[in-house]
Order: sequence, then structure tokens, then C-alpha cells
Amino acid sequence: MQEYDYEFADFIYYTPGELDKEGRIWPVRGGRSLAKPNYKVGPKRIECYSLHFVYEGMIRFEFDGKWMDLKQGDLFCLFPGRTYYYYILPSVSPLRMSWLALDGERVKPLLELAGLTSGSPFRQKAVSSRVEESVEHVIDALAGEERWKPAATLELQGLIFKLLSGLIPDTAVSPSAEPSGWIHDCLDFMELHATEGISVQQVAAFAGVHRSYFSNMFAHEVGMPPLKYIQKIRMDKAKKLLQETDATVTEIALSLGYPNLYSFTRAFKIYYHVSPLAIRKAKRE
Repeated sequence: MQEYDYEFADFIYYTPGELDKEGRIWPVRGGRSLAKPNYKVGPKRIECYSLHFVYEGMIRFEFDGKWMDLKQGDLFCLFPGRTYYYYILPSVSPLRMSWLALDGERVKPLLELAGLTSGSPFRQKAVSSRVEESVEHVIDALAGEERWKPAATLELQGLIFKLLSGLIPDTAVSPSAEPSGWIHDCLDFMELHATEGISVQQVAAFAGVHRSYFSNMFAHEVGMPPLKYIQKIRMDKAKKLLQETDATVTEIALSLGYPNLYSFTRAFKIYYHVSPLAIRKAKRE
């Protein structure tokens, strides 16, 4: 391990290839650390999902104005776009952890099955010997990965799925099957026209059903109300425009169907808990 200001650590980085992205889940980085007595991290934000597994010692994890003290066998997860702070607590044993950062559209629903959400980003007594072994196998594979070999990529994906399966309790409820055809059509319609300020009533009319029936069926099959889904599309697009273009915040607001800068900024802050300019600044830094 290399020595740093607050810890001794190994940092291992991974660049996903096309096969990783086709699987819709891939590693970003991983590592192991042995904390110094002054160990602290944050406040920080990341753009992916980062699982931290506590093997020894104690750590205080702060998020959304709340905190939780975690110890051996516990884990916590950093979610994209949220602010976190964590630091060592006095303990008989030194703080020792491993971590794995993941990205891709499949990560969030799998973490939810494992009982990890942005509102409850930790679990106690979740790191069994099987989970710890899986974590170390993934990190070892990252360290020796031959990235451009398809077989190696698939093996790495398999190790990640094995790790996540060890975190999912037997009582977890499987998500519903793929949305039915007409709901899929509505999803496409919403994706295409969300920035034009469409209403739930307009989507229901497109589907040819009553609004209340549409809202109930949509929420059941997609997992969120249609209005929230429209907001998600707009906020995802807003974040991408802020990070990947030089468009002004006013341009982005009006391009996404908001009547003015104030209404967009207010909606953005409620959704991401940070201002649009802060997102752009963080990306540039």
C-alpha cells in the first residue's frame, strides 16, 4: 500500500470498454485502505456508485444532515450527486476497508434490491465472509485485468454479479417484469417530448386511457409516478447539458421547457440538492 495524508491505500482504476457498457454495469475503481488516526474524507461528491466495506475499526458516515456509526461487517454506499462526509472513530482495531465503485444503469436497481438507496445508503451486518471474499476477488481481478479481452471482461462482470447477489437478502422482492407494450410506447413518448412541458394528462391521452388508470398502471410497472418520471428525464438532460456543453443555465432552462430561470433552478435544487452552477463547477474541477 502507498502512504497518503490520511491512510495507506491501494487505488485501482478501470476504463470500461464497449462490452462492459453493453452489460449496463461496470467497475470504475476499487481499492483497499488502512486508515491513519486522522482519517477523514469529504465533504465530497462522486458521479458513480461507490460501495465501502468495513472490515475492522469504526467510522462515522454523514449524509443529508444525518449520520451513522458503522463498524466491522457494515457497509455504506455513496450515490451520484449527493454530498457525503466520513471519518474514523476511536476503536480497539484500526480502520480497515475495501471499496468498489460501479457505474451503469443496472447498478441502482440492483443496489435497491440489496437494501441500499440514496435515502438509506448503509447496511449493518451485511458483510459476510462470502461478501468479503467476493469483494476481494473483484479487486484482485481489477488489479490484473486485461481490459480489452472479452473473456476477461465477462469474468469481471460475473464477479460483480456474484458480489451483489451476496448482498441481496432472500426476502428481497424481485422487480416486476418489463413494462407492457403500451407503457413502453408512453416511455418513448415522454422521452421524446418531456422537454416540451408535456403533462401527465397528455401522456394518458396519447395512451388512450383515463389519467387515473394511466397513473396507477405506470407507477406499478415503472416504479414511479409519471410526473416524477417526466421530471427525471428533464433533470437527467439538465445535468448532462451542464456537464457536457457550454450552454448558459438560462438556455438550458428554456430548452428543457421551463418558463424561466427561477423555476428551473428551484426544481434543480430540489432534485439534486445543489445548484446548477455547482454541478458545472464540480465537473470542471
